[in-house]
Amino acid sequence: MSRLFRRTNVIFLTVLGLLLVGGAVAFAQHNATLTRVLAGRTNIVTAADEPSVLAEVPSNRPLIKLVLAAAIERDNKTIPVEVAGAVSPGEVVNFTLNSVNEGSAPAREYRAVGQIPPGTTFVANSAPVDAAIQVRYSIDGGQEFSSIPMIDEKQADGTIKRVAAPVSMYTQVRFEWADALAPGGKLVASYQVRVK
Repeated sequence: MSRLFRRTNVIFLTVLGLLLVGGAVAFAQHNATLTRVLAGRTNIVTAADEPSVLAEVPSNRPLIKLVLAAAIERDNKTIPVEVAGAVSPGEVVNFTLNSVNEGSAPAREYRAVGQIPPGTTFVANSAPVDAAIQVRYSIDGGQEFSSIPMIDEKQADGTIKRVAAPVSMYTQVRFEWADALAPGGKLVASYQVRVK
């Protein structure tokens, strides 16, 4: 059992490592899908001469594969972050979240969360929206999301007024789709940050 636990841990850490790109992390949220997928492994195949092989057979569940890609705008070119090297103040990083449902059931109320890395600021209006997608932002590390995060601002007369938070306070951007992500379906979301 401990070998299975170690193998599951390695898989989890590998998946988590794949999501780390240039200091940014994307999270997929769907009713604790990750927990259900890890707990829902149904077939373990072993061979005497080979190490244990963990075969994943999801049964009537969504299984979202989320890939985060990042590119830098530099010298009128878009350069993948993997080859861009160090970024400079003022440069813009384009993040793209590609979601694919590799499971056998629709992912209802699917959401993808992109991080605003420390040392960067969200670029206003860079997360395109339409009738099928809502974009919400967090200013408190992902505890709460709103289409327009609000803060208290002290006025000259000493009163407190609720005003829209500046984009420099944004810590995450969350994409929410109106329709379920069908098996085999793909969704793409994007946003930009500027290096401080």
